[in-house]
Amino acid sequence: MTTTYQPDYSRKWWVLLSVAMGIFLSTIDSSIVNIALPTLEESLGASFATVQWVVVAYLLVVTSLMLGIARLGDMIGKKRIYQTGMVVFTLGSLLCGMAPSIGMLIAFRVLQGVGAVMMQALGMAIVTEAFPRTERGRALGIMGTVVSLGISIGPTLGGLILGSVGWRAIFLVNLPVGVVGLALVRRHVPDWRPPRGQRFDAPGAVLLLLTLLALSLGLTFGPEQGWDSAPILAALLGAAVGMGVFLWVESRLDQPMVDLTLFRDPLFSISLLTGFLVFMVIAGMFVLPFYLERVKGYDPRQTGLFLTVVPAALGLTAPIAGALSDRYGSRGISLIGLTVAVAACLGASTLNEHTSTLGYIIRLLPVGLGAGLFQSPNNSAIMGAAPRERLGVASGLLSLSRTFGQVTGLPLIGAVFASRVYAVTPLAAGLDASEAPPWAIVEGVQAAFLAGAALVTFGVVLAAIAFRMDQRRRMVRASEVTGPATR
Repeated sequence: MTTTYQPDYSRKWWVLLSVAMGIFLSTIDSSIVNIALPTLEESLGASFATVQWVVVAYLLVVTSLMLGIARLGDMIGKKRIYQTGMVVFTLGSLLCGMAPSIGMLIAFRVLQGVGAVMMQALGMAIVTEAFPRTERGRALGIMGTVVSLGISIGPTLGGLILGSVGWRAIFLVNLPVGVVGLALVRRHVPDWRPPRGQRFDAPGAVLLLLTLLALSLGLTFGPEQGWDSAPILAALLGAAVGMGVFLWVESRLDQPMVDLTLFRDPLFSISLLTGFLVFMVIAGMFVLPFYLERVKGYDPRQTGLFLTVVPAALGLTAPIAGALSDRYGSRGISLIGLTVAVAACLGASTLNEHTSTLGYIIRLLPVGLGAGLFQSPNNSAIMGAAPRERLGVASGLLSLSRTFGQVTGLPLIGAVFASRVYAVTPLAAGLDASEAPPWAIVEGVQAAFLAGAALVTFGVVLAAIAFRMDQRRRMVRASEVTGPATR
């Protein structure tokens, strides 16, 4: 164990593989369970209100603990926490697969979520350290592909497992991957530990935990209970007050939970915000199954295949975009990606009852291409802007921008979809927007993609500002280097 960091890039690809296995497991488990909810409801004799906590509990744990775990990684070493996370996640998967009741399953999902957040919070930081700066974009692009694969094949894989083996195998399938991944992490990930003497910000950790938990609960259940209901308003107000108190506390500490000086760099802040906006739009694509099944008449199996168009395109593009950012810089590639995404959302807003299979693919494929062009360079820009001693927190903020984008985008885009449907057709009492006539659902889907285009357009403006600022910084640095030689 040493206290001075000496980069060793000889094992970089083994490190990438080791971390990728854990990230893949933690992302796939955020989506693979969704398709099993009806089966769990029947098999375990639970109500829908109860069984949805199998999903919600996992997401709440991951979101609420993200930055606290990231800070611990910067303090005591990332490998120790990451491999502990793999152990906890694998154990949680085993227990989930053996759960005798819905209550026990939810409890074990909480344990699984603790393991998942220990991996997600630090995965990008470990990969960033393992690769030289000139290859960082490519490496993070591959990690973006892993995340996309986890999200995209979750429902498809879950459906195949449910139909052939049963719901318990959805969790038990994680065991061999977890064991192999743990062995690789133990062997190949460097165990560098930071200098001692750092303190953990316990008050900040508790404040942040309660704030993120309140915000997550408010955004998750707001669409169901109504945004004007007392519990939802209390949760959102509590989150706002909690965030204010948290920022006040953090600004007065020598070793805070989140180093607020990171946000003094506008490029770092803009990168996080644009990532948040893009994942809001990606989460809003949950409206597509209603279009595919209720309008086009596809069965769930066909729908699952159609839904892979965007994440597959994102996964294929991300490594290429990362390599391009290593060569040409991240800002320009990110801006191009966002511009493509805006045009793609506008194209997708023309979906209608008569759109063919090819027409659907032509409209949706550019959404994934644009997101893929944006994601890897943007991730590289975020991680490259953070000092080495804060890479864990930067990695946590990056993951948090993704999860909160999803948590926020789903109710927002869902509200746009439902509002448009209700505006164009009267529905009988007790019917929701998804039960509207096909032509009305088309109107809702078109409005949802127009809202997505508006969000990404805001991202384009921010990215253009960041591109200009980065160009000016490069010019200043160049003049500082060449200036003395010309005098």
